[in-house]
Amino acid sequence: MLTQHDLNAFKGLLERRFLTVRDEIRQMLLQSDAQSHVELAGRVPDFENSALADLLVDVSLADIGRHVEEIRDIDAALLRIAQGGYGVCIDCEEDIDVQRLRAYPTAKRCLACQVAHERRRAAPGSISL
Repeated sequence: MLTQHDLNAFKGLLERRFLTVRDEIRQMLLQSDAQSHVELAGRVPDFENSALADLLVDVSLADIGRHVEEIRDIDAALLRIAQGGYGVCIDCEEDIDVQRLRAYPTAKRCLACQVAHERRRAAPGSISL
């Protein structure tokens, strides 16, 4: 069971991480926008440059997608703190080990339930998008 001191510490950690990730997304978008303007300002792209540019855009979008997912996870963890459910596994309703929360503050499952969840998702014949 987490103490109020623990909850306050995790809340502060999550809030700081939220701000960091938000700033990283902002920087990626600004860099992407600046690169687009350079391309529009007069470069005549050949096929190889175009393919490289497409790859870089895909990588950038994937990075932004991961950051957005982290923002969602942080927001959900902060909501669990506010509602009194932080540190409790969403599957078995047992306490999540504090060491796991220190390593992964957005954890919503205990380690055993997370492993089982990942196995179910990776099982042959299972559909996942």
